Amino acid sequence: MALDQSFVGRTYPPTDPYEVGREKIREFAEAVGDANPAYTDPEAAKALGHPDVIAPPTFVFAITFRAARQVIADPKLGLDYNRVVHGDQRFAYRRPVRAGDRLTVTSTIETIKSLAGNDILDVRGEVHDEAGELVVTAWTKLVARAAEEA
Repeated sequence: MALDQSFVGRTYPPTDPYEVGREKIREFAEAVGDANPAYTDPEAAKALGHPDVIAPPTFVFAITFRAARQVIADPKLGLDYNRVVHGDQRFAYRRPVRAGDRLTVTSTIETIKSLAGNDILDVRGEVHDEAGELVVTAWTKLVARAAEEA
């Protein structure tokens, strides 16, 4: 079943703030195998002009994908998450995410397309800090595979 095109442009409420911690950044950097000292050593980060350790660029995916659950779980949209695969991801940064940030995400459905029976959904997540400043915009492409015919 094709997704409802009237959802294009729909914006969901901002998430509760997510507090970025040094330990979460360190764990993420370790998990992705990035040994950049700016991710684990506050002095190394300060030497680069940052007030504290910064997060690897893909760290924000965990926050934005959690926010996209509002879209995924919207029963009126009609997305069958059992058929969804992650199609693409991209980020546009204004500044790095850093320890101590309290970030909220506002998700918006940018496009809905159908291609070869598959539904393709593009969700934009705008990540703001506590002062309301835009930190990063993330785009997530979700593909709901076509149902197999018996």
